[in-house]
Amino acid sequence: MSSITFAGPVTATRLRITPRGRRVLAALVALPVAGAIAFAALSGGSALASGEHTAGDGFATVTVQPGDTLWSIAGEVAPDADPRDVVAEISKLNMVDGGVIEVGQHLAIPARYGATGR
Repeated sequence: MSSITFAGPVTATRLRITPRGRRVLAALVALPVAGAIAFAALSGGSALASGEHTAGDGFATVTVQPGDTLWSIAGEVAPDADPRDVVAEISKLNMVDGGVIEVGQHLAIPARYGATGR
């Protein structure tokens, strides 16, 4: 037969952080934050530096009427242009996702097309 003996109550040890440990912990926490700030600072100007046309290059606006689609608006404002190209430019300029537009919405139209049909 074996006897089981218990050592008695176990005392919990407290975690002590030395001043050096605090500096290391602070550096580990600050490193991702500093990396995120550096990334944002370095990539923030890429849109302007890309050389792509922006809304500041000049544009006209049209107001979406009941029954309008991007395709119909493209056909009206640029009857001689390929509607696919015009729809793509209007979508990009207005950040229209999936071609969904709403009645009363104001859409920017690139100045080279103007809003001649409206």
